[in-house]
Amino acid sequence: MNTSPRTRTVVSCALLVIALGVGVTACGSGGNPLTSKPYDASDQISFNGPSGDRKKADPDKPLEVTADDGRITDVTAVDATGRYVTGELSADGTRWHSTSPLAANAHYTLRVSTEDGDGAPGRKVLAFDTSSPTTKKRLTVAFGPDSGTYGVGQPITAKLDKPVADKAQRAVVERALRVDSVPAVQGAWHWVDDKELHYRPKDYWPAHATVSVHSDLDGVKIGDRLWGDKSKPLKLTIGDRVIAVTDAASHSLTFYKNDEAVRQIPVTTGKPGFDTRNGVKVVLEKQQYVRMRGTTVGIAEGSADSYDLPVYYATRVTWSGEYVHAAPWSVGSQGYANVSHGCTGMSTDNAEWFFDNVRQGDVVKVVNSEGHTMEPFGNGFGDWNLAWTSWRNGSALVAGTPDGPSPAERARLRPQNV
Repeated sequence: MNTSPRTRTVVSCALLVIALGVGVTACGSGGNPLTSKPYDASDQISFNGPSGDRKKADPDKPLEVTADDGRITDVTAVDATGRYVTGELSADGTRWHSTSPLAANAHYTLRVSTEDGDGAPGRKVLAFDTSSPTTKKRLTVAFGPDSGTYGVGQPITAKLDKPVADKAQRAVVERALRVDSVPAVQGAWHWVDDKELHYRPKDYWPAHATVSVHSDLDGVKIGDRLWGDKSKPLKLTIGDRVIAVTDAASHSLTFYKNDEAVRQIPVTTGKPGFDTRNGVKVVLEKQQYVRMRGTTVGIAEGSADSYDLPVYYATRVTWSGEYVHAAPWSVGSQGYANVSHGCTGMSTDNAEWFFDNVRQGDVVKVVNSEGHTMEPFGNGFGDWNLAWTSWRNGSALVAGTPDGPSPAERARLRPQNV
């Protein structure tokens, strides 16, 4: 045994340290430490787990393992659901402590590997439970959209019932939100604001993929007075790859299904002053009938641009009132000129066909308009208008998180354009 002096870590009096049984050396002197069976390291390590009358570990406190002799070489801690606890090992191997929070009301298995002064390996496996949190303030996550079948552009949303502004706390939340798809894709969460995250792949979802979303936050400590609660999981099926591209300069909409151009439709888009937004939008909903009035978008009643019309086969792409819809009053301009107040208008027959062949989550893209680009958030799903690098920078696990738009900017007003 190496008898050279070694600095030992002293466990704080705030930590309840217990001896973990009686140690037995598994191999005699002269054995090869690289091939020897690990010895029982019970008398070599201590940890701040349950002791005495305290039957369960306090999830508010970090887990700490110390080596009373020799050194620690590895520690793994995992709960019964498969969630691992991250941690740090001191350079001299005398102390390991957790760096991620323990879950409340959970059962953990702790595996500690050690070696003595001669390099012989030791091992100890411990099991313990954690108690209930000392606070009742819980964070609930609501995933969206509802379970069902959606288009390839549909983002996943996670709405929190309490704000999370601290970057470290955001990282805890985000790390627990799981999105799995078959086939697998590269994707990331993006913090829209303190109470909402969106998830999207780098590219559109693969056609006919299945997407499962769930939270591992239940019982996890997020902050000093905030714990995760149970959340309802979500499962989506992705339909065909449907992308409708509207060219405002050529006054046409090309409908692609699984990368094949299926139909080209003459259209009219926004006239000067009411230019249709460029960029990628996502179908939000379909309404067979909508009454559209100019007053809802700030057009004075009785003015030259005033309107009050019954509109059929209306496919909504922004909350501010941009639709693809039937516009029989402008058939003479469709394919030739842009005369609408921001919507994409087409004949009734074409609008009915479009309405019947798109679903929520399908992509509607506008190019060559004189209008601004669709905003990423707050007016529907403009998520795809952010480059992948910018999207990734909105993750708490990658870089700094954005402040997000103000509540006023995020107000989901619902006026209608025609």
